[in-house]
Amino acid sequence: MSRFAAVVLAFALTAAASAADSPKEKDQNWHHWRGPNADGSAPKADPPTKWDAKTNIAWKAPLPGKGSSTPSVWGDRVFVLCAIKTDRVAKAEELPKPDPRFEVKTNPPTHFHKFIVLCFERNSGKKLWEKLAAGMVPHEGHHGSHSYCAGSPTTDGKFLYVSFGSFGTYCYDFDGNLKWSRTDLGRLNTRLGWGEAVTPVVWGDSLLLNYDQEADSKLYCLDTATGKTKWSAKRDEKTTWSTPLVVDHGGKIQVVTNGTTRIRSYDLDSGELIWQCAGMTVNPIPSPVKFGDSAICVSGYKGSAAVSVPLSSRGDLGAKGKVNWRYGAGMPYVPSPALVGDRLYFTQMNDNLLTVLDAKTGKVIINKERLPQTKSFYASPLTAAGRVYFVDRNGTTVVLKAGDTVDVLEVNKLDEPIDASPVAVGKQLFLRGTKHLYCIETK
Repeated sequence: MSRFAAVVLAFALTAAASAADSPKEKDQNWHHWRGPNADGSAPKADPPTKWDAKTNIAWKAPLPGKGSSTPSVWGDRVFVLCAIKTDRVAKAEELPKPDPRFEVKTNPPTHFHKFIVLCFERNSGKKLWEKLAAGMVPHEGHHGSHSYCAGSPTTDGKFLYVSFGSFGTYCYDFDGNLKWSRTDLGRLNTRLGWGEAVTPVVWGDSLLLNYDQEADSKLYCLDTATGKTKWSAKRDEKTTWSTPLVVDHGGKIQVVTNGTTRIRSYDLDSGELIWQCAGMTVNPIPSPVKFGDSAICVSGYKGSAAVSVPLSSRGDLGAKGKVNWRYGAGMPYVPSPALVGDRLYFTQMNDNLLTVLDAKTGKVIINKERLPQTKSFYASPLTAAGRVYFVDRNGTTVVLKAGDTVDVLEVNKLDEPIDASPVAVGKQLFLRGTKHLYCIETK
């Protein structure tokens, strides 16, 4: 590389980091699957409260394959990932060999799958480009309600980072040009073969990937410019589907991960463990959220647990160490909680029972109240403009007025199942269904 090219590349990467780290830039976009604050909130958005299949649909774009991953939005671009089962049947020698160490309850496919990255123009829905990241036969199946595309893309405002887990991690520019790829991090063997969900997290020049699985779990930190490994931390965990939370506390950047054995915080610079805390249930899925100087983690499978841990903690707190509070009822299994001011919103398991806690104290504000006309949730709630949006698996969205009572503003229905979490940017709401990407905007 010439010195001039190196200088140009360094400038571009510095600009990318600055864009990602700028609160103003992040607030006006949706760079991370849980939004600019990684807690489900859209501080600058004011999306519609009312829509149906014919009302306030700005555009509707067909998607070529399955996926439950959430779109990312930056500027005039919307990024979506898909997995497509092809008609090509693998020959015997092309089929991956199963790992006999692990119990599975799913059957691996016999067909090749394509793993696709799509970019749409935000205001028209026009497809700007489509790229094939990988084409291969998956080594394991997935849960009937899962897919081969559950990890969401993320961006720093200059580059797009996507991970299909076992099928590779990729970096593209906004025109769809591949900058680097990593296909050597190994394949994931998930709990009972239920499938993968690796969502990258970008912070400055670091990209975090949580590779929790049934053996050899690791947290990877890659260089955003090259994809090279900065460090990896071995984790005494089995499968989780949780995305790390990156926070700045007292000038030290922490990477907080949910886990069955321990909630853990790592030093972003070195990968060294800062603190850990017990208390979660089996295979946590919800991602941590930051509230003040604390991280809140929840889990709701085969039990129910929530804990607020001070970011100033050090060492192993175990199950009885000093924390802000613990709570043990009504926690979500798949959806992550949402933060509205000092209120933490979540639903029980995947059901439609809403609980709201005071994030400062853990005190119950609303206790397991049923959300109307809904059944089951995989999507995580969204908060914007003093409202909270809950999207159920049938495509029904309940819009609540944020507060200490269940105040239903609207109930909206689309004729398409939805598992991906909603996204709000500006006056627009984006919903990724099983077959289409919807842009909803008041006309």
